[in-house]
Amino acid sequence: MRGRIVRVSTYLKTAAASLLLLGTSAFAQETQPPADPAAEQGGLEVDVVGGISAPMPIAIPHMPTPAFANTAAGNTEMLGRQIAEIVTADLRNSGLFRPMDTSALPRVSYPQVTAPDFGFWGGSGAQALVQGFVQANGNGTLTVGCYLYDVLAQTELARQGFVVQPAQWRRAAHKCADAVYARLTGEGPYFDSRIVYVSETGPKNRRTKRLAIMDQDGANHRFLTNGQNVVLTPRFAPNQQTIVYMSYVNDQPRVYVYELGSGQQRLLVNQPYMTFAPRFSPDGRWVLFSMSVNGNTDLYRVSASGGAPQRLTNAPGIDTGGSYSPDGQQIVFESDRGGSQQLYVMNADGSGQRRISFGGGQYATPVWSPRGDNIAFTRIGGGGFRIGVISPAGGGEKILTEAWQDEGPTWAPNGRVIMFFRTAQGSGKADLWSVDLTGVNERRIPTPLDGSDPAWSPLLP
Repeated sequence: MRGRIVRVSTYLKTAAASLLLLGTSAFAQETQPPADPAAEQGGLEVDVVGGISAPMPIAIPHMPTPAFANTAAGNTEMLGRQIAEIVTADLRNSGLFRPMDTSALPRVSYPQVTAPDFGFWGGSGAQALVQGFVQANGNGTLTVGCYLYDVLAQTELARQGFVVQPAQWRRAAHKCADAVYARLTGEGPYFDSRIVYVSETGPKNRRTKRLAIMDQDGANHRFLTNGQNVVLTPRFAPNQQTIVYMSYVNDQPRVYVYELGSGQQRLLVNQPYMTFAPRFSPDGRWVLFSMSVNGNTDLYRVSASGGAPQRLTNAPGIDTGGSYSPDGQQIVFESDRGGSQQLYVMNADGSGQRRISFGGGQYATPVWSPRGDNIAFTRIGGGGFRIGVISPAGGGEKILTEAWQDEGPTWAPNGRVIMFFRTAQGSGKADLWSVDLTGVNERRIPTPLDGSDPAWSPLLP
């Protein structure tokens, strides 16, 4: 089980010097954030609604330490450099920020963390400034401080601090980036999260497929299964400690559950039929899946602990790809009951089924946004596969990608970024990619081998 991060302050407006004089015990107490005058007045912000004509210039110098110390994760001076570099990478990858070259920035002293040299930074071209520090504590933990400043207004916009075990220092960096991103965009955070996906290798007609998990930036990568059995469509439980997926054990496609803490796997539905396309309900109590019985495939749900499945659809053809709305009250799914794959929405008990997609081509792999305002899908037609979004009512359809074969969308925790997998024409090799709702910021996600079927976790606790 991954360790927890203790948030020690959020947008504190007390005197900066007071915060730096506090001991570790004070940092370990979470406080209620007072009103933020800069936020009330608008202040520096990134317009994510109208689209980004030019990313915001931002400076993120290396983070100093009040006292050099060796830790289980390395010395505090080195960690200050690495944390700044991770914050830089996170913000750059969002497409909304243009970080300055960290290695070319001047060295910031510890007292300057809370007293920036606005005269210098004002002439650097940066509009925002992120500074921080790394401190080794007597009990073996680390304290990471993170401060955000409006360079032109010469004001502090936000500050947060985290007490972490040395092994969790990267999470503190992602939390810092999340704080900056959320304050400057008004969007929810998403950097401190994980991805589970299918790692692939081997020739096109004989691929080895293993479950793998990593942080959203590709770090802390590890394999969960050994590749003896083909695996598909892994999905996180809300508690992030359980994964549900389909596996071809003894050439029989069945839904399995994998426990991250113990590495144990168990069969979820003990039925003599093909079961596939599983996904948890938002409260984690149910697993939605498809089961093919006597040539007809319908949606079912089953308790996350197993038991007798409950049938939700009963239409000729194939009903699959179910995904719950964030409140658990509705389900979107794909069905070919009308002659071609299209998107349908129904109530969680199976009532009120209605079609919502009416564009050209076919629609598949729908998944509801965490914000509830959009449904992402794969659109098939015109010689390719594309990632798009549509409202739950069926309006506002928008295609976000234009490659040859993009499919299998999954949402970031903030509902602004979508990850998917892209297959190269002719090779059968797939890679993970992401795109935001503007369709402009598209980038490849690094993985050790080929990758497909990604699923994004909620924010880590």
